[in-house]
Amino acid sequence: MGYLIAIAMLIFTIMIMTKIWRICVVLFWRPYAFTKHFRKQGVTGPPSYSCVHGSLHDIKTMMKDARKMIMDKHSHDITQRVLPHYHIWSSLYGERFLYWYGTEPRICITDAELVKEILSNKFGFYEKRKVRPSTVKMIGNGLVLLRGVDWVKRRRILNPAFSIDKLKVMMSRMAACTISMLDEWKRQLDIKAKNTSLTIEMSKEFRELTSDIIAHTSFGTSFAHGKEAFNAQTQLQHLIVASSSDVFIPGTQYFPTKSNLEIWKLDRKMKKSLQYIIESRLNSQSDCSSYGDDLLGIMMDTKNDGPNKLNMNEIMEECKTFFFAGHETTSNLLVWTVFLLSLHKDWQEKLRQEVMQICGMEIPDPDMLSKLKMVNMVLLEVLRLYCPAIELERMASKDMKLGNLMIPRGTCLMIPITMIHRSKEYWGEDSNKFNPMRFINGVSKAAKHPNALLAFSVGPRNCIGQNFATMEAKTVMTLILQRFSWSLSPDYQHAPVNNLTLQPQHGLPIILKPLQL
Repeated sequence: MGYLIAIAMLIFTIMIMTKIWRICVVLFWRPYAFTKHFRKQGVTGPPSYSCVHGSLHDIKTMMKDARKMIMDKHSHDITQRVLPHYHIWSSLYGERFLYWYGTEPRICITDAELVKEILSNKFGFYEKRKVRPSTVKMIGNGLVLLRGVDWVKRRRILNPAFSIDKLKVMMSRMAACTISMLDEWKRQLDIKAKNTSLTIEMSKEFRELTSDIIAHTSFGTSFAHGKEAFNAQTQLQHLIVASSSDVFIPGTQYFPTKSNLEIWKLDRKMKKSLQYIIESRLNSQSDCSSYGDDLLGIMMDTKNDGPNKLNMNEIMEECKTFFFAGHETTSNLLVWTVFLLSLHKDWQEKLRQEVMQICGMEIPDPDMLSKLKMVNMVLLEVLRLYCPAIELERMASKDMKLGNLMIPRGTCLMIPITMIHRSKEYWGEDSNKFNPMRFINGVSKAAKHPNALLAFSVGPRNCIGQNFATMEAKTVMTLILQRFSWSLSPDYQHAPVNNLTLQPQHGLPIILKPLQL
């Protein structure tokens, strides 16, 4: 018996010592080895590394100071406000630098050719990095976060939901939701009196509109029915942003802290709302051969598809993903489009003339939208200057050679879209100016590198909803341009902020006037 106890104690001691050794490697040896490895290659970074935190203290301080800044409304050089650490460190160490996000080594990559190599890799050498459990709760363990074979399988299942034919059918629903919003604006104007103006908070309006559109087009419901899920996601979003610069210790997501209790509560609310939507679809179909041809129906129809079958939990996680991605990014694209057109009245009028010439006062159809060249150019320029996603990230899954750099396994490659979209090397001396004419010959010829615009990413993991978002934005802007003109409210404060997507920190108040037709 004593012999067995001794063996058990030895095994336990070895396990403890192994764990301690691994912790020491992560906290001390790895930072030293990685820093030395990159310094030999001419890549340096902030020296203020601290155990466990890395450079997080500096990042948090810079972000806090940046959020106090109110910019000139005509200035579009927003890097200093939304990515202040990149702005400062790139000026000190060059555009390629190393920093530590807690215990995670990160290297900034702004070379468009290297970015293309990273994002176009089809062999899983540059994977999506794992995110915190709270982020998974909010956005769902769906297409955006899946990796490897799981991602390939899921993408194959979901691709049909975003085919051109499907999008054409969705367009009438997009228009109906938008006209409902515009009718409400007109009703408010009528209450005030004719020929007057109305101040509207566009961030709120567009968030509700795009939520309603994704609910109708992809889930066969409405914003009212999905409101609890949308609100829960929004609250989770605020919690995640508030803690994004804090050190995360694996396992702490299971502790009943105040923050975790709130996250669990919001997650239950969201699941309850999504479950109601899914069960409503199940109960509404008397013919179980098909649950519909929208996104939810396509996911539910996999039940008889053998290896491609999605279980109820997988469907719910995917619903989370598309509820968030389907409204958040387009909402902010519309917000920044209205903002820029309020500053550039000449372009607002040019777009209105194009819309009236091609569409008149008709509800636009896909053929009409394809002819709106200037509208498309403006949307591309908005995506360049105020891209909803301000950075992309990938993790090296093995030791890799990237250009002239040797990248060790486990290094996170950070791609600051905001900086690349303002690079004078690619976009010229007017890179911080609003100039839609740069896209007159298409995206590939707008800059000195064909992949310098990263709004929807590039490569196999490009945004599955790219065509959906573009059609939605064109439809909404066309209908607004037909009916209203607008200008920026004096109350507007120019303060772009990264809340997982790029948003105006203090909202976007707009003075709206009905067109006299």
